[in-house]
Amino acid sequence: MPGNRQPRVRSGNEPHPAPATEPASGGAWAHSRAALDRLEKLLRCSRCNIFGLRPVDYTDSENMKSLLLLPEKNESSSTSQCPVVNTCQRRGGPLVLVGSGLSSEQQKMLGELAAILKAKKCAEFDSTVTHVIIPGDKVQSTLKCMLGILNGCWILKFEWVRACLQSKECEQEEKYEIPKGPQRSRLNKEQLLPKLFDGCYFFFGGTFKHHPKDNLIKLVTAAGGQILSRKPKPDSDVTQTINTVAYHAKPDSDQRFCTQYIIYEDLSNHLPERVRRGKVWMAPSSWIIDCVMSFELLPLDNK
Repeated sequence: MPGNRQPRVRSGNEPHPAPATEPASGGAWAHSRAALDRLEKLLRCSRCNIFGLRPVDYTDSENMKSLLLLPEKNESSSTSQCPVVNTCQRRGGPLVLVGSGLSSEQQKMLGELAAILKAKKCAEFDSTVTHVIIPGDKVQSTLKCMLGILNGCWILKFEWVRACLQSKECEQEEKYEIPKGPQRSRLNKEQLLPKLFDGCYFFFGGTFKHHPKDNLIKLVTAAGGQILSRKPKPDSDVTQTINTVAYHAKPDSDQRFCTQYIIYEDLSNHLPERVRRGKVWMAPSSWIIDCVMSFELLPLDNK
């Protein structure tokens, strides 16, 4: 090889060096200086990645390192490096509010808050909703509230609206968050973990009156579950050889390996024969509601 240079072998985890930015000429350097200044400000505001490395750690160019390590002009403290951003806006973009079970007066106050915070207020739940507001301090079994839980939204007491109206700004949500299931789901989403029914399949048999079938299907699909068009056969070799597991089941539970559920109306006068065989279990429709509200794959007692 010319010059006896040895080939460099790069490991998969070694960061790629940034291209050299040495000026080819004075004019070229002057022309790109403005772009580099903008890049400098952007990168200086960036946090460390999951490996604890900063943008400056990913460049071999001494020139780029010197730019990234320079203090910002007119910088009075380390907190002035990045612009101050509203807490609610920083956590996931613009606020989208929806009320669940609120009175007409509470809905009016929620609309006033949306105007103050420059947020969007929805009449129905959709995928853009970030905050679901309920009247009390206990989780509700309304479709809006349950979809909010499954989507990792903030499920907040109405006191949060009152506090925000009083201060004219977005108050910290943690103080007003409904604990247990809603909080578990929000943290689950922040950590990018699988959804509640990830790896599970559902077949709905019979008629459903207490919990409408359409609503149950919405909850299952929002929770990452899949709908079966045909009733699974417990004795089928194909069924029993499915190797997926239920992520949110307790690790020491045999329910972890149950992947297919036959759902029936638990208030029906004609209950089907219960099945709990291998990877096919029967479950009442109320079990889906309870799982969603607690954000847990609850154990089944049917034998």
